[in-house]
Amino acid sequence: MLNNDVLRSVRFSLDMSDAKVAEIIRLSGGEVDTGEVKALLKKDDEGGHRLCSDEVLAHFLNGLVIFLRGNDQDKPLRPIELPLTNNMVLKKLRVAFELREDDILAMLRAAGFTVSKPELSAVFRKPGSKNYRACGDQLLRNFLKGLSQTRRGPGPARSGSIKQQNGSPPAGRTS
Repeated sequence: MLNNDVLRSVRFSLDMSDAKVAEIIRLSGGEVDTGEVKALLKKDDEGGHRLCSDEVLAHFLNGLVIFLRGNDQDKPLRPIELPLTNNMVLKKLRVAFELREDDILAMLRAAGFTVSKPELSAVFRKPGSKNYRACGDQLLRNFLKGLSQTRRGPGPARSGSIKQQNGSPPAGRTS
């Protein structure tokens, strides 16, 4: 799956501004400005579109973990892992959103994609394991779709963001 699609989808799910995306990338040591983020978020056929590198997406995913879960000041920043695979993207999103296996299965069902528990657990195994399974584009795409549906709702664009400036969920919502 294209890194730009992952970045756009997570940004949409959390209703983030371009500046917030740049801030999250910088949380893990990445170097981007808001103008670069705008180019990364443009569609392929739009002028000024720029491909998102594995390095930038890895910094975004590590920064997302820090943004959503906090940072332990006593420990150094985790290094990014390259090359980035769909399995790694799914693992980072699982950690960032503090999702359990049942949560992921529910998101996939919400997106109309059915996968069994053993199939899903195989995606989270280490690549050398005999039960390891590569995460395909379709699984990752449907997970991101389910994430958007659970975070924003299935309807058209809604007003309000998931996180307020202080990082707490808006009144009446849980995250």
